Amino acid sequence: MSTISLINGPNLNALGKRPAEIYGSETFEQIVTKVKVASEKLGLTLDSFQSNSEGELIDYIQSIKSEAVIINPGAYSHTSIAIRDALEAVKIPIIEVHISNIYKREDFRKHSYVSEVSDSVVCGFGTDGYLIALNAIAKILAQKT
Repeated sequence: MSTISLINGPNLNALGKRPAEIYGSETFEQIVTKVKVASEKLGLTLDSFQSNSEGELIDYIQSIKSEAVIINPGAYSHTSIAIRDALEAVKIPIIEVHISNIYKREDFRKHSYVSEVSDSVVCGFGTDGYLIALNAIAKILAQKT
């Protein structure tokens, strides 16, 4: 059974409290549960990690033993070359997720360092973006076997 790492960056633990018109009303815990249930139906194991700390995210990425990554780096998408470099080194499929459409928001959100090392980017589908990414990862992994 393949393991997928679901990584969430800063402020995503506060989902459900953040502006619903941008981030929806689901809590972080509800989203992780939804993705975990969906991953089990696909025959995948989900390892979930969230941190508001850039260093903790990098340490986690460097320790990954999974076959693929789904990451919502939050605001670090736009600022962290260090997270980008850590992801580049893992050499496994990576899909970046954003709940909102970052291209319809402030100019500083329109560039993501993480996108440069991701196989795909899903944005603007709300929290369903996580499920879209999960299904894509399942297909990628199935093609490798």
